[in-house]
Amino acid sequence: MYHLFEKYGIELEYMIVDRADERVCPVTDRVIKSASGSIQNEICNGDISWSNELVLHVIELKTTSPVPTVAGIDKSFQSNVNQINNLLEKFNARLMPGPMHPFMDPVREMRLWPHDYNPIYEAFDRIFSCKGHGWANLQSMHINLPFANDEEFGRLHAAIRMILPIIPALSAASPIADGLLTGYMDTRMDVYRKNSSKIPSITGSVIPEPVYSPAQYQEKILNKIYRDLAPFDPEGILQEEWVNARGAIARFERNTIEIRVIDVQEAPVADISIAALIIEAVRMMVEERVCSYQEQKKWETEPLAVIFSDTVKSAEHTWITDEKYLKCFGIHEKTCQALHIWNHLFTMMQNSELVSKYSQNLRTILDEGTLASRILRALGETQNHPKIREVYRKLSSCLQEGVLFTR
Repeated sequence: MYHLFEKYGIELEYMIVDRADERVCPVTDRVIKSASGSIQNEICNGDISWSNELVLHVIELKTTSPVPTVAGIDKSFQSNVNQINNLLEKFNARLMPGPMHPFMDPVREMRLWPHDYNPIYEAFDRIFSCKGHGWANLQSMHINLPFANDEEFGRLHAAIRMILPIIPALSAASPIADGLLTGYMDTRMDVYRKNSSKIPSITGSVIPEPVYSPAQYQEKILNKIYRDLAPFDPEGILQEEWVNARGAIARFERNTIEIRVIDVQEAPVADISIAALIIEAVRMMVEERVCSYQEQKKWETEPLAVIFSDTVKSAEHTWITDEKYLKCFGIHEKTCQALHIWNHLFTMMQNSELVSKYSQNLRTILDEGTLASRILRALGETQNHPKIREVYRKLSSCLQEGVLFTR
């Protein structure tokens, strides 16, 4: 059990695609077998572990144990990316970064993980049908932040709720699906928030409800999910805290809150740069530097969800008109773009050891825009299939080389 900001856990998900045509390649089990000698759900490779996900074309990399800082962990992730790409050569495949495959047909191409944990995935498929983008085509970064007691849980949950609405303005990276521009900068989050609509309590409004103790969380969020899910899940296969699909979920089994609304980027160094700024923004709220804990607790879900919905659509270009929200960040203006908030936070935190380590990358992201904006800029006026393939090939090269995608 760790105190606030004492340890961290990071998870990155990547899709596997064919080197020749960029179509999804369902070989995660074969990759794991090549690395370990047998098909397993998870293998440890030093400080990074590899594991399966719901579908066979996605592999997850995660910190094997909680780390005392995320500074430098991008190098370990990068090393593992390169190891997996080496293994994938025999399958004529490679990892492709980004939160959504730009032209995957999930109805035709989705294949569930068929090994251990398959009953869980089959249950999800039976209840919700996983043959859609909201299940089969979305890759993210998760940040796990610890709490040691009820007081720390409340402060952490309050702080994360305040930061969640503007995260897509920093991390949106999914402007394309089905080979077309969707009109959303963060299409992954748009489809994610709809994937459990059959049982609305599972996702809620993505922004969690204002609950500030584990007991309150259990009663108002988890127990309601379990009750609503029970008629569809008579065997109780999904009656676990991980079925909760809010944008940040409490993981009481390991005393963390897991932030889940961050699109995976073009290379681990970009992911960890973004993680650094988000972590420090949450820390700022926890430490009440510009907004008291009591003030944070007063925020209902709806106004935060409205801002979040706007940033899912427009990312850094979103105009935020809630003066009360802006004041929580020390911004005394009637309205400003979401990019201005992140520039403001970056300026406040650039002397922190963690943010300063990634300041050059963060400056690039803030100056050149989210990865979604950079992808759209690279496409230009030509938005056909060959051009999309060309751009995503470049993204795959960025992943292999460990560099940002820039103009």
